[in-house]
Amino acid sequence: MSKSQNPMTGHMSGSMANFATYKRFGENIIRSKAFEPKDANTVSQKAHRASFKLIINAYESFGSFTDTTFPKRAENLSPFNAFVATNLPEAIDKTGQTPAIVYSKLKISVGTLKPSIATGTIGVGGITLNYKASVDIRVTETDKVVAIAKLKSGELLLQQKENGKVSGSLMLAYDGITAEEVDGCYLFVQKADGSNVSNSTYVSVI
Repeated sequence: MSKSQNPMTGHMSGSMANFATYKRFGENIIRSKAFEPKDANTVSQKAHRASFKLIINAYESFGSFTDTTFPKRAENLSPFNAFVATNLPEAIDKTGQTPAIVYSKLKISVGTLKPSIATGTIGVGGITLNYKASVDIRVTETDKVVAIAKLKSGELLLQQKENGKVSGSLMLAYDGITAEEVDGCYLFVQKADGSNVSNSTYVSVI
């Protein structure tokens, strides 16, 4: 950018070729335009917008459930912001032609409690999750163990235990369900007052 105070030029305004001129504080301003305008539709920008939309859709698919599972977030972050910040880009696969959610990397709860180890099996009546708390976790009798499954149909299956046993099982009832109908299945520990949670554990079901 350059300034012109030449009295011969007088008041300058408008543009020509690669220059734009205008008057500011009594001075003529000559500004060079960008040689190459920014393209808001590059491949990487399109992929980023598609990834962001996927995470938004994932957040919305859990309804209001995840509004209470990010209790340790920064004060300036909403539950939505915390969900997005946690899962973008970690839970997105960009290796294909279009981005896709990686449900095994999606976190539906984030906290400082230690997560549980869990395995899942599908039977005639639904999904059974067997869990065992990590050896260094102290689960109290008021803690909850929570399990949730997100189905491709958009349905959510939820079950929780109000007692604090370090091992046990939870049943997500759904007659006739198959593994192909499940997007993701998760388990975490939550304080009774909602003040803290563990990071969610993805459970593979077979």
